[in-house]
Amino acid sequence: MLRQALLRTLRRARATAAPRVTGARSIAAARRGVHCSPPAAHGYDPRRVDPSTAIALTFVDRDGARHALKAPPGASLLEVAHANHIDLEGACEGSLACSTCHVYLDQPSFDLLAEPCDDENDMLDLAFALTELSRLGCQVKMNPQLEGMQVTLPPATRNMAVDGFVPQPH
Repeated sequence: MLRQALLRTLRRARATAAPRVTGARSIAAARRGVHCSPPAAHGYDPRRVDPSTAIALTFVDRDGARHALKAPPGASLLEVAHANHIDLEGACEGSLACSTCHVYLDQPSFDLLAEPCDDENDMLDLAFALTELSRLGCQVKMNPQLEGMQVTLPPATRNMAVDGFVPQPH
């Protein structure tokens, strides 16, 4: 008899409970009627670049290997590098607070860009192996005029660990 009463109570609780929720939404949110959308990815997915607007560029890594890539308009060189697993650190994640995304640009592309702001120049002063064609990758935004740009990684950055640790982008 006790067992039957427990089963009836359980059935009633199931009938009045909110529907089962899986994934990112919590049961408490479902009971309150709150909609939870899946989290948005930062940056972009290199597999989903629109071919009609994609901008071709080439990264030359520290070993001299060339990586031909496509990037969407508006993406920074830092975002493009991280999305395509290019070894460009970006310790401050693009907030203009370090010089670890320091890159060398080809002369024609460098000439097309606006002058760096004072904050970028201040950070570039801290960069290792600075040249006249140096820019911070987080500040260079892709646009159709930069089609065919060549970006070369410097031999080192000032923030890399000496024990061989390779940081992963977030």
